[in-house]
Amino acid sequence: MTASGRDYERPDHRPKRKTSAPKAPARKKKKSINRNRDFAIVTYFTVFIFVCMMGYLAYFNAVKSSEIISNSHNPRLDAFEDRIIRGSIVSSDGKILAETVTEGDSSYRNYPYGNVFAHVVGYSSETAGKSGLELEANFALVTSNAFFPEKILNNIKDQKNQGDTVVTSLDTVLQETAYNALGNNRGAVVVMEPSTGRILALVSKPDFDPNTISETFDALNADTTGASPLYNRAIAGQYAPGSTFKILTALAYIRQNPNYNSYTYNCSGSITNSGVTVNCSNSTAHGAEDLILSFANSCNSSFINIGLSLDVNEYRSTCEDLLFNQKLPTPLSNVKAKSSFKLEEGSSAAEIMMTAMGQGETMVSPYHMALITCAIANDGVLMKPSLLDSVQNYSGSVIKNYHSQEYQRLMTKDEAAELTVLMKAVVDQGTGMALSGAGYTVAGKTGTAEYSTTNKDLSHSWFTGFSNVEDPDLVVSVIVEGNDGNISTNAVAIAKQIFDVYHSR
Repeated sequence: MTASGRDYERPDHRPKRKTSAPKAPARKKKKSINRNRDFAIVTYFTVFIFVCMMGYLAYFNAVKSSEIISNSHNPRLDAFEDRIIRGSIVSSDGKILAETVTEGDSSYRNYPYGNVFAHVVGYSSETAGKSGLELEANFALVTSNAFFPEKILNNIKDQKNQGDTVVTSLDTVLQETAYNALGNNRGAVVVMEPSTGRILALVSKPDFDPNTISETFDALNADTTGASPLYNRAIAGQYAPGSTFKILTALAYIRQNPNYNSYTYNCSGSITNSGVTVNCSNSTAHGAEDLILSFANSCNSSFINIGLSLDVNEYRSTCEDLLFNQKLPTPLSNVKAKSSFKLEEGSSAAEIMMTAMGQGETMVSPYHMALITCAIANDGVLMKPSLLDSVQNYSGSVIKNYHSQEYQRLMTKDEAAELTVLMKAVVDQGTGMALSGAGYTVAGKTGTAEYSTTNKDLSHSWFTGFSNVEDPDLVVSVIVEGNDGNISTNAVAIAKQIFDVYHSR
């Protein structure tokens, strides 16, 4: 105590300790970070799912919706046709191939050309469903792009709007020529533009009348023999290719032998290997031949000799490059199109011999041979096959144009040029000379395919080729089925009629 009576505290000269707020446990901080990270992950995942859903909806509306709506099993089709008069299908030269005719309160589908376009245009029926372009172009046909005020007025009046018109690549003159040339024979014809992939004609026989499909469908569909008129032989038909397959055997040889131009073979009229003997046509002895003469003469012996020299795996690879053993591109997606090549490592000599000349288990359609020929004529590039040129509203305004697209390169330009030389020789000096001497040039390959193991006289007639060799403009692929050995006209004669008509216009 001081003199003044106040307490006195002795000063403490020791340094004071600094104090601070207690630190949060590290464990709690770590939990907070983990919670934030988990929340971010959930947020990002939710946003990702949302973006994917929006992307798919856009893709569906832009790409897939027409395919789904065109599906014959889709019940929405009926709803569309309750509000819209089904549009017309017309040819590239402006002729009506299918139209809706209205009489009073009822309407029906009319096909002015009857059987002529049966398989490619198809049919639309409540009882039989849809096929051909009627199915493929269904979305456009049941969509109306009439002028907006007109559509509103029709809706107010409770009247149907007119569906759009589908303009095809089909040429009525070439289609009728092919149809008439095939006559009463079973078979098929495919006519294409190699530079664009446009299909100008597609005929399959036997055929049917789409105007009466509702009444005849059950009977036609009941045929299980494989001869049903509903069967599209042009695209889905499976035939032994005969000597047209020598195109692929020749290409395989060219690829495996850089010195292919020095090839020689002396044909005595037959060839024997591993106990199997195969004759040339009529047992003709062709004598000394190079690759060009072997091809022009369609010499079985020489091509069997070539086939036996090939590496089978590379042979198979060449055929698969030309679309064997895979789904073919087709503008009629409901028609299955696939060709088969069966050789593999370990195949017997007999199997190789048969395959090399186009017999055996190899199967192909006229459509596939047309695609291969288109690639040859177009410097090795196959354009995407198409049947549609445009979609217009009923007044003629263009809604959509279809443009040619490259599908795939099947061979090099040099390989295509070499095959063209071989195919030109067929017409100039070989089995296709019936096509020489016209006002246009042709390169092609003939073929005879046996289809009976017991009767060698039963065979199909083949031709595939293109015209105007210097600047190819038309590809024609034809098969005429043998009927008990009788063919009223062969494939070359049918092709000539089509080339003649095309080049006379």
